[in-house]
Amino acid sequence: MKWVTCLHPKLDRIACSWLIRRLIDEEAEIVYLPEGRVIPVSRSENAIAFDVIGSDYYLGDHYCTFDIFLRKHRLPDPALPVMSPLIRSLVTGRNDASPQTAGFRAIAEGLMLNIPPGDELTRQGIILFDALYSWAKQLPGLTQTPQYSEQVLMEVFHRFVTQKYSDRVRKPMWVQEIAAIVQDQIDTNLTLSLPDLSRKLNANPQYLSNEFTRDFEDMTFGDFIRKKRIEKALELMEEEKYSLTEIAYMSGFSDQTHFSRIFNRHYGKTPTGHLKTIRAQKNREVPQETVEEDEE
Repeated sequence: MKWVTCLHPKLDRIACSWLIRRLIDEEAEIVYLPEGRVIPVSRSENAIAFDVIGSDYYLGDHYCTFDIFLRKHRLPDPALPVMSPLIRSLVTGRNDASPQTAGFRAIAEGLMLNIPPGDELTRQGIILFDALYSWAKQLPGLTQTPQYSEQVLMEVFHRFVTQKYSDRVRKPMWVQEIAAIVQDQIDTNLTLSLPDLSRKLNANPQYLSNEFTRDFEDMTFGDFIRKKRIEKALELMEEEKYSLTEIAYMSGFSDQTHFSRIFNRHYGKTPTGHLKTIRAQKNREVPQETVEEDEE
């Protein structure tokens, strides 16, 4: 099939040419024409125009034509949504879409400074996008379109990067949101594990673990879950309604022995010892009304 677009493409349009040839139409003939001739030629020669006003693959200067191709063709390759934020940054100028955006833009803009638009930039651009695609394909755990991990979760994480320093001293928003997810389920799913959360977020478990530890006071995800289980156990112990075996089960521990070991590690005493402390404190905190009644 013949595809037509404007002369002297920059890298965002070259990315579309790369996508057409690699994953849409391997036999594509891509012709670069003066802008005023693109639509007439597409009509007279039954060719497909792209990235030009009047074509089906154009939404204006503030949109990325690469994204339009992905939506129209519904390509299932999971590497493409990883690539799209980087390519989109060439149009929008934003660096907060993914961790690699700023580096990719630096390389892409350097390439365009060294090579003027034309055949050589197109050739070098195709090599650049081949390399980007190879990198995206080999990401660990990339088995499906990363709707949350590479788009939503990354956007949350990278709001932190663009914050003022005074705001950055607090925990990154993405860590707070993950903590909120855990907290929302703490009463019903205290056995929530890193793989469980990774599946919920559609995120790579190792990536999630590394970033969580780095930005959550050096606490691993496992430590965080154990801390939440202990906090739940403390609430139940304060109520004095349940046995320690019941509390261990209700707070997500496999048995009372496991519960006692983790509790002792956190507080330096056994659950039984802590219950005695609770009862002793409550005995000392006798309401004033009760004292006055006794005196009468």
